[in-house]
Amino acid sequence: MGDAIGQMLTSAVGIAISPLPLIAVILMLATPKGRSNGMAFTAGWILAVAAVVTVVVLAGSGADASGDAGPAAWTLWLKLALGVLFLLLGVGQWRGRPREGQDAGTPGWMKALDTFTPVKAAGLAVALVVGNPKNLVLALGGALSIAGSTATTSGRTVAAVLMVLIASLCTLLPLGVYLGGREKSAATLGGWKTWMARHNPAIMTTLFVVLGVKYVGDAISGLTT
Repeated sequence: MGDAIGQMLTSAVGIAISPLPLIAVILMLATPKGRSNGMAFTAGWILAVAAVVTVVVLAGSGADASGDAGPAAWTLWLKLALGVLFLLLGVGQWRGRPREGQDAGTPGWMKALDTFTPVKAAGLAVALVVGNPKNLVLALGGALSIAGSTATTSGRTVAAVLMVLIASLCTLLPLGVYLGGREKSAATLGGWKTWMARHNPAIMTTLFVVLGVKYVGDAISGLTT
């Protein structure tokens, strides 16, 4: 189990520090329907991440039925492809960073959050998981690492649940702060939003490069043994 948890941890943390869901839920909590929309957004996010992780872990684990030692070859090739994609995302993240004094801009859907219903909020969360390349690749990579680990079925299950929980901290923590401290929550959440928006390019670039090197190295090692 420890192997599976260690393998997915970096990817899960990468999703957790993704700025879009964090900023979206913080802005949503400040709307007239903040409580219901925030809870719907969080629920949609958790279910979407859980669905991606479950499908990949089950598919990758099913490949072990042949009795061969180690992960299936297709999981190693996919891991290699994800590693290269992580490196490309890292380069793109750094090249696309806002320059000094440049405004990153606000997406149109963020400006429309005041009109959102709980259903739209949940749908947005799902879209930010499966429709955002960065979050989707991180989820696929983490789940693939769990599937290719040496852990038992129960160990993989625990690792998958932990991955979903860790990856959902970007929505669970803001919601918890909002529900636990209404008066002070605005300042706290506003500080989080500002910090993430300012430092995210450097954080995500470093994360993608580290993951890319690790995944490529693991895949090459597995394919050449």
